Amino acid sequence: MAMVIVISLPLILFSVMLGIGCYLIGRARGRQDIRTHSQTLGVPIAPPNAYPSDQACSSPSSCSKSKISDMV
Repeated sequence: MAMVIVISLPLILFSVMLGIGCYLIGRARGRQDIRTHSQTLGVPIAPPNAYPSDQACSSPSSCSKSKISDMV
C-alpha cells in the first residue's frame, strides 16, 4: 500500500518566499556587519602605558634587553 502525501501550493510558495527572505536579510546583515565591524589582521598593537616611561627609553625599539655577555 502506498501512502500519498499532499502538499498544497500555498505551502510551497510560502516556503520558497520564506527561504528567499531569510537569504536576503542574512546577506544584508552580513554586509552591514563587515562595514561596521571590520577585522584587522596582523600584529596586535600594544596597550597604552605598556612601555616604561624612562627618558633613556623614548621608543620601544631603543628599549632592548642587555646581552648575556654584558651581565657576566
